Amino acid sequence: MKKKQSKKIKSKNKSTSKESSAFQNIDNLVIKEKTKPVSQGIPKYVADRMARRIFFTAGIPTVLGMSVFVISYFVVTKNIAEIPPSSTITISALFFLIGLGGLSFGILSASWDKEQGSILGLENISLNIKRAKAAFKPASQNYDVEKEK
Repeated sequence: MKKKQSKKIKSKNKSTSKESSAFQNIDNLVIKEKTKPVSQGIPKYVADRMARRIFFTAGIPTVLGMSVFVISYFVVTKNIAEIPPSSTITISALFFLIGLGGLSFGILSASWDKEQGSILGLENISLNIKRAKAAFKPASQNYDVEKEK
């Protein structure tokens, strides 16, 4: 009986090794078929340009929005002036909204060219909006648009 069991174990080992090598070959074929050139995303020089614009157009108003609470607290506790809480919240919210608009402006006004472009970057906004709209379309629609050009 022991000899029969050993033969069964040997035959099982042979079949599993054949199956594993077969699956390895399939995996290699699938990987070769799926490799296509993929976009690298936003280039580093463009991302740096966007970050600088966002810092000035969104960062500064956001810091001012937070500092309104500190300044208001200081003015009220030192009895310099009586500031109603609603005006503190309103002014702070206004700065935060300006910061939100600055965030969008910082992203959309950045030039994708190697050169810096203008200081405000107003000429790049319409082009970047078109790029953003194209990015949200299904891939088949993007392919058709590129093919027409």
